Amino acid sequence: MTRRRLPLLALMIFVAATASGCGYNTLTTKKGNVKGKWANVETQLQRRADLINNLIETAKLAGVQEQEVFGKIAEARSKLLNAAQQPPQGEGGDKSPEQKQAVIDAANSFGGTVGRLLVLQEQYPQLRSNENFLKAQDEVVGTENRIATARKDYNDGVQDYNTTRARFPTVISAKLFGFKEEPYFKAEEGATQVPKIDSNSLRAPTPTK
Repeated sequence: MTRRRLPLLALMIFVAATASGCGYNTLTTKKGNVKGKWANVETQLQRRADLINNLIETAKLAGVQEQEVFGKIAEARSKLLNAAQQPPQGEGGDKSPEQKQAVIDAANSFGGTVGRLLVLQEQYPQLRSNENFLKAQDEVVGTENRIATARKDYNDGVQDYNTTRARFPTVISAKLFGFKEEPYFKAEEGATQVPKIDSNSLRAPTPTK
């Protein structure tokens, strides 16, 4: 019985040593770092969604009538929250790379609505002196800065992890144990810039008869 166990024990020791030597522990540590930074990104995205919703409500109370704009923003916000609230399908309670990419895509789409809201004050003078709107606007702008910082920290962590994952012999552990490449959070060009548009261009075109 003991003789039968010896080969199994030797195999277990060999696998453990090989996994450690090929970077299994390193990959686990770096992936954990990415997971933590991603959680911070999601926290800031949630804060953005909440603040923009508050900004819309404040604009409505101030008499702003832009239902087409508000509808598009609500739709983009819903897509972001739906993607962010999906149950994690990755290892260790983490979102899979595919799930993260879905959140990134939805966040970029929703981020473009920030400019749509801020530009409204050019068309509605009452917003320029509305303290509640201006306060909510400042909070949104501050959150955009937080998102930029969180996005950079996450991308730095991803670069470190992906680079390590691609190196030999760590790549062996990556393939054996299912360590997937993580997606970078690439913001769409101009996503956080206030667009040079007027209220008419924000509405859907009227169909011609």
